[in-house]
Amino acid sequence: MIRKIIVLLALLATTLAAPVSAYWEYGHETIGQIAYRNVTPHTRAAMDALLRQSALLETPGCPAGTVEQAAVWADCVKKLGPRFSYAYSWHYQNVDVCRPFDLKPACKDGNCVSAQIERDVKLLKDRTVPVRERVQALAFLIHFVGDLHQPLHAGDRGDLGGNQVSATYGSYAPEKLNLHSIWDGYLAERAISTPLSPVRVYTAAEKAAVQAGSVEDWSRESWQVAHDFTYATAMGGDACAPTGGRAVLDQATIEKLVPVAKLEVERGGLRLARLLDEALG
Repeated sequence: MIRKIIVLLALLATTLAAPVSAYWEYGHETIGQIAYRNVTPHTRAAMDALLRQSALLETPGCPAGTVEQAAVWADCVKKLGPRFSYAYSWHYQNVDVCRPFDLKPACKDGNCVSAQIERDVKLLKDRTVPVRERVQALAFLIHFVGDLHQPLHAGDRGDLGGNQVSATYGSYAPEKLNLHSIWDGYLAERAISTPLSPVRVYTAAEKAAVQAGSVEDWSRESWQVAHDFTYATAMGGDACAPTGGRAVLDQATIEKLVPVAKLEVERGGLRLARLLDEALG
């Protein structure tokens, strides 16, 4: 019996030490689910019709037949190496949070997440575009809107979106844990799992309050969240203070950040719904 307990503890430790890809599956899938629940019936039918053609992507190891699968497809295909390597820089736009907001340097030649969101909407609107390309645009769009609403995909301090900032999360402090992985996964998962579930049909007033603005407006807002909350809480109140060792997110700080992270997921889902209605509705 003791030996079995030791084996189980070892497996648990291995699981905790091996987080998955960007914004983790849970965050991206939740944003996709929120959007799917809040688009018009016509848009939902158009999405389903495109996703039924996902075999055209020829990525059997990375299916995209449902909104949940499509939400993580862009991360899944990274493992295919050179075939999709051109899209690596499309997942983020590291705009310096310690300088005035300026998208242009971070989006050279359209190689950033906000530019690709706008490109995918255009491709989906154009019914003359081959079906395979429209399916791919749909999968990319679902994923990239999620990425934009992970604050460390929208702003950073020249530290690879917080990947170079070691951090502790409550009492959890493995050596390789960093600020990016906390916002990608641990904090997002807690926020999504905290009642009430963000996956629901929102009222017209709730949608109007969130969906207004442009992709650039949303970029600036997410960048501001990175400054005001992500870095400020990690750097002792000053987002641009010198990094002094390991960032510490204690339990009180985590509890304050949960509603911030949850709001980002809700914003991502409802804004994705708006873009999908514009493109397919």
